[in-house]
Amino acid sequence: MYKIEGFWDIKPRIKKVGFPVRGKMQVNFEDGRCLIMPISAFPSIKKAPVKQRKEWYLIGNGVTWDTCPEVIHVEQMLGDFQKYSHEA
Repeated sequence: MYKIEGFWDIKPRIKKVGFPVRGKMQVNFEDGRCLIMPISAFPSIKKAPVKQRKEWYLIGNGVTWDTCPEVIHVEQMLGDFQKYSHEA
């Protein structure tokens, strides 16, 4: 039998969120993956002051901020709504 390589059977979980470059959000996952995306994809984060962006916390399989009216879920970041859907 062959071994499946890659991240096919690993459920992504957020480990850390940061903003290392102006206009970019970096999400590190527990499995070692790192995703960098423009904050323009998330207008509510873009509106938040830089200092407040550092005060993120996990909620379910997503991330949010006290100053942000939305939760950004893993499936929004990775784009596979069928595989990573947070709804039952």
